[in-house]
Amino acid sequence: MVIRKAEKKDLSRIAEIFVFNNRINYFPIFKDEEYSFGKLQVVLAADNFGKDETLGNLFVAEEDGIIKGFAEIQKTEIVKLYVEPLFQNCGTGSALIEFAVQNFQADFLWALEKNARAVSFYRRHGFFPTGARKYEEGTTEFQIELRRK
Repeated sequence: MVIRKAEKKDLSRIAEIFVFNNRINYFPIFKDEEYSFGKLQVVLAADNFGKDETLGNLFVAEEDGIIKGFAEIQKTEIVKLYVEPLFQNCGTGSALIEFAVQNFQADFLWALEKNARAVSFYRRHGFFPTGARKYEEGTTEFQIELRRK
């Protein structure tokens, strides 16, 4: 598996991974059909990821020419880390998180409190809840801060 800086040609695949993960993992929590199936669209997500300030912080995990996941890293924060649902539990997420730690000294992130699977994944990689919480923007759900020890 190769982890490399994202390019414009990768944006539709990155957006596809982002949209489907959001629908699978967050729709059961938020139950917001208007957002999940209306506002959350691959083309719009690709446009957002394509903004210069975002594209420069995106990295993809690619194997045999297939992008299997991506991460957005800003300074030492892992802002986003998503793996294609069909490739989860195959080491892609682990490769991305280790890349972030080794290359950016990534030491913190925020995860949706009710996303137990993600929190468990981050804990396995040395990130633990600090007790800090904040609302997910525009919702009544909490995000929790996790820091690497």
